[in-house]
Amino acid sequence: MKAGRQTTLRRPITVKGIGVHSGAPSTLTLSSGEAGSGIVFVRCGANGEPGREVRADFRAVKATDFATVLGDANGALCSTAEHVLAALAGLGVDNAVIEIDGPEAPIMDGSAAPFVAAIEEAGVVALPAPRQFIQILKPIRVAKDDCFGELRPYSRGFRVEVEIEFAHPLIGRQTFDLDVSPEAFRRELARARTFGFLRDVSTMWNAGYAIGASFENTLVVSDTKVLNPDGLRYPDEFVRHKALDAIGDLALAGAPLIGIYRSVRGGHKLNYAVLSALMADRSAWKVVESVPQPAAHRPSRGHAELTAGLAAPAFAPDLS
Repeated sequence: MKAGRQTTLRRPITVKGIGVHSGAPSTLTLSSGEAGSGIVFVRCGANGEPGREVRADFRAVKATDFATVLGDANGALCSTAEHVLAALAGLGVDNAVIEIDGPEAPIMDGSAAPFVAAIEEAGVVALPAPRQFIQILKPIRVAKDDCFGELRPYSRGFRVEVEIEFAHPLIGRQTFDLDVSPEAFRRELARARTFGFLRDVSTMWNAGYAIGASFENTLVVSDTKVLNPDGLRYPDEFVRHKALDAIGDLALAGAPLIGIYRSVRGGHKLNYAVLSALMADRSAWKVVESVPQPAAHRPSRGHAELTAGLAAPAFAPDLS
């Protein structure tokens, strides 16, 4: 994360896939945005009808069940927005237009890596306007039962500290910490995929979720093993994906954060709750145009304790 000028994409780029929940084909086009416009989602109109658009902002969140859903007064506009938002935020893109032709962003391979590749193919360019940041001035914390999330001041940019705990022998308790930069995001988080449990498939299908989930876009975990033929991309891929989701959800602040986000047994609901609490307390943040330079490189830290018999998290597994 660097001070300086705002950024956008050099040229449009299009990706195609299916929605993980709807199972419907989805085309998403990323293109440049003007300075100060932020990230804007545009839902293409059908049969020549005008399209709808909404800025990626915490006030546009309509739902957080298994995915982050953005919309307006007319209802939901784009579901599963978090992965493309994470890619844009992780690579430091301030302004972009995201056009979609359906209700859900394509899930691609379940990670942010295909969006990172598309952004890099399109190219990132500077705009003639200073970049602005939201600096955290005091701690903001939201807790429910044994789950909590908090934002705290931090002098060296944006850092995520994520902990998950599942009563499953392949997951157990995992932690992951990272000072976020484009290089670190590409290397440590971009390829981490969404995950789900085989035992939950029927329940989710009956509720209208995960219709498009498959081994090609989701880590599927049985009672004893990961069922995907290619296995895990990272030993702690589960917690890394939760960190990726958090970066995407917190991008809805509208500007890069300067602070630490810590999440324990969280997910989309908790990420949104903490961001909403921050924005509601005007004494907890301010807008600045510079970031203190980091004193030294801090590598990511991850840890996993694969133990059974753990309490089930209140903010349960997200398929997103």
